Amino acid sequence: MRRIIVLLFVSVVSLIDVVLTTVFYCQGRKFHQTFKGAFFRYSFTSSVFDLWILCVLRCSVSLGLVLGILLGREIGINRVKSTRTISVFLAGICVMFTLIKLLSVSEHSQLLNNVWFWSLFTWTLVSSVLLVLQWRILGNITVVEPPVLKINCDGDPAESEALLGDKKEENKLEKDKDKKKSDAKSTILRLFSFSKPDWMFISAGFLFLTLSATGEIFIPFYTGKVVDGIVIDKSQKEFTKAIIVMALISVGSAITAGLRGGCMFMANRRLNLRIRNALFSSIVNQEVGFFDTVQTGDITSRLTSDTTTMSDTLGLNVNIFLRSLIKALGVLFFMFKLSWRLTVVTFIGLPCMLAVSKIYGKYYKKLSEEVQDSLASANNVAEEACSTMRTVRSFANEKGEIQRYADKLAVTYKLNKKQALMYSGFVWSNMLFELALTVSVLYYGGHLVIDGALTGGTLISFILYQIQLGDCVDSMGYVYTGLMQAAGASEKVFEYIDRKPQINHQGNLAPDDIQGHIEFKDVCFSYPSRPDVPVLKNISFTVNPGEVIALVGPSGGGKTSCVNLLEYFYTPQSGQVLLDNMSIQLYDHHYLHKQVSLVGQEPVLYARSIEENIRYGLHENEWSDKLIKEAAEMANAHSFITELKDGYKTQTGEKGVQMSGGQKQRIAIARALLRKPRVLLLDEATSALDAESEYLVQQALYKSLSGRTVIIIAHRLSTVERADRIIVIDKGEVIEQGTHKQLLGLKGIYTNLVKRQLLLSDNAWSKDGPNSPGKESGQLTVPQECSCYRRHRSSNRHPSGRISSRHASGNSVLSEEDGTGRENVTFIVGSI
Repeated sequence: MRRIIVLLFVSVVSLIDVVLTTVFYCQGRKFHQTFKGAFFRYSFTSSVFDLWILCVLRCSVSLGLVLGILLGREIGINRVKSTRTISVFLAGICVMFTLIKLLSVSEHSQLLNNVWFWSLFTWTLVSSVLLVLQWRILGNITVVEPPVLKINCDGDPAESEALLGDKKEENKLEKDKDKKKSDAKSTILRLFSFSKPDWMFISAGFLFLTLSATGEIFIPFYTGKVVDGIVIDKSQKEFTKAIIVMALISVGSAITAGLRGGCMFMANRRLNLRIRNALFSSIVNQEVGFFDTVQTGDITSRLTSDTTTMSDTLGLNVNIFLRSLIKALGVLFFMFKLSWRLTVVTFIGLPCMLAVSKIYGKYYKKLSEEVQDSLASANNVAEEACSTMRTVRSFANEKGEIQRYADKLAVTYKLNKKQALMYSGFVWSNMLFELALTVSVLYYGGHLVIDGALTGGTLISFILYQIQLGDCVDSMGYVYTGLMQAAGASEKVFEYIDRKPQINHQGNLAPDDIQGHIEFKDVCFSYPSRPDVPVLKNISFTVNPGEVIALVGPSGGGKTSCVNLLEYFYTPQSGQVLLDNMSIQLYDHHYLHKQVSLVGQEPVLYARSIEENIRYGLHENEWSDKLIKEAAEMANAHSFITELKDGYKTQTGEKGVQMSGGQKQRIAIARALLRKPRVLLLDEATSALDAESEYLVQQALYKSLSGRTVIIIAHRLSTVERADRIIVIDKGEVIEQGTHKQLLGLKGIYTNLVKRQLLLSDNAWSKDGPNSPGKESGQLTVPQECSCYRRHRSSNRHPSGRISSRHASGNSVLSEEDGTGRENVTFIVGSI
């Protein structure tokens, strides 16, 4: 029904167009006499019969579109929709022809005094615009097709389904395209809304801009006065007066232009900072899973280049647009005042220039988005290489990284070449149109001067105004492309700003005291970056307050994932993680991470002093120099810190690069202990320490664990054997639980892990191997006291001359005599 109404509406408008044009052409009477012999008596300068023919052509196009839609249905509508640009082109031709007709008719003043002529002229311009609207209305018709049968004529339902799927996909792409256009417009409007707090600077800048542009408008006018005073009036008083006025206007324009620039610059800088703060605030508040899927280089690219492009392009283009618009309005006023005929000549070339700007802007926006994406990709490579320079150097892959970065920049360079070609074509076409327009004005203006309709000074003023108008139109054309560039850069920025974190730290539970009871109840979990890979499968275990629990198992079994869930970095797909019988989601974000502290295997230090790293995240009333020192002593870090030149003020470098691995771990342990947490999570927290430092740190930790719940993830036997309970996790499931001795008695996974670590045990180095006769197959002989805290060391000589020395810290040492009295020593680091 709606389609029929639209088609009827377009047909009625076309009919009205024919009727009104005919009435105006015939001057409301004697229709048959007016058309009789009109073709044979036709004269371009005195007849308006061609305007009636133009109307017939317009209506034929409209009715042809209606007929095509009736016959072709959806195909016809899609063709109309895809050829909207042609309607603008046809309307532009109609407008240009009508203006040219007005100039030719103006040579006969009797027609200009005829109201019917002006009615026909005005209606022709209006109907040309209506042609574009009719075309767009027809292209927006939605056709409701009858349901497609599941079974086609050949009895194959799959083919019918495929056809239906293709149509749905086409409709989806079309909708996405339209949505993208509307999003670009809304993005620009939103950019303007970000500038609302700067309304004082913008208002002042707009005032000074108006004064400056108005002053510049009068310069060509008084230039013509100077020429007339010298050439025509030959009066020194007249041209001197004109020069003085020009000088005063120029000085005033210069002053106001400077003030305008300062105000707009301040508004632009404030906008840039506001966008950066909004973007960084949104990024920092995203869940940890967001950073698992988005590369750091992409984020830094949005924070740097994209935000700068947004604010600078917006500020610059708004400034240019307002100044150009004000100047263009003033210039048009003076141009009409000086000569309306020359103004009409100028208007004839405007549709061509606007069409070029629109086409160029549309393509340039697409290129701008591709350039921003390619730069973000290149930044990812650079950021990754710079942040892992030690790995790059250790594998001697400097050339490889350089080549990767060069390849990414090569893609950007190809896009830049396209931009350069588009820019060159845009400038070339604009300059050609301007040249043609200038030649036309000069030729027609010279004709008017010869006829006495203009003075020489007036023609010079008009030409100067025309040059200014051309500059204004060019500037506004650049504004459009610039705004499209800003829209392309800001889409991703606003996408990040608008993104809602999937994990909201909205909890407000903050009890005065917390016991530290932890419970995992049927927890299933997969990482957001790998949703199809289950990491934890219905895992359940309990940690009592003050208990020391060790999580062990093969790598990738899910141990660190348990810690990540307890830190509320992620949320499980099902099940609950409870702290004191309350879901961790209910706790206040700051309270939770003060009560639960984590020391990771690769702790991160910031490019600050050691003291600042230890007290990171704490308010001034939550730390003191004494407390920092005590925490460092408990972490066995105070001794090496005091040996440094600047002590606690020593800078650690970016990501702690100036510290060794063991020093970073001890600083991180001190950072965790300073908070006096009720729950302490140690994820391979001493893996980078030597045996002596590990022994001292562990002694200090166990002294400070009174009343704390501790979860330890470690591979070293020395780290886990003193735990109150050991939980073995493999493939996301709890396999075994118990003390060290209990688990050894089970002869299960834990026993095998210990066996691998103590590879050089007596049984391992027996002459006939572990499965030799007289011994139970798979039996493991473990010393009764296997503790690094007793610093136990047992040695056995193998018949081959090798000496097996096992440190209870979990590191095995194999020394071999080579018959020369020297020992070749090989260190084997075992793990469980």
